[in-house]
Amino acid sequence: MIRILLAEDEDAMRTYLTRALENAGYSVAAVDRGTAAIPLLESEHFDLLLSDIVMPEMDGIELAQRCSEISPSTKVMFITGFAAVTLKANREAPQARVLSKPFHLKDLVLEVERVFEDAQFAGSR
Repeated sequence: MIRILLAEDEDAMRTYLTRALENAGYSVAAVDRGTAAIPLLESEHFDLLLSDIVMPEMDGIELAQRCSEISPSTKVMFITGFAAVTLKANREAPQARVLSKPFHLKDLVLEVERVFEDAQFAGSR
């Protein structure tokens, strides 16, 4: 089963996203900040880090950079409601996907599926 680490500081959004991803068949561990994600990345395997970009203590871009050091095989996908932050994310982590809020849960699940389809395609070349 594909494991996703979700870092989202907004409680309602974190619950909403966790439920949608679990209903789509993914195993989800959810945390409310980037600093809480680091110990999990160090102790467990995750296939995808799904992170909000704007969070207290450690933003999603810094979290993604730490993730690439700790677990280079973990894919990264950002969610954000800030267009300017999207541009920064594209510069700082060009291999990561960015999904802008607001989005429909169906779109989130489709983007997550695409991440793994692309990985399978790249691995089969």
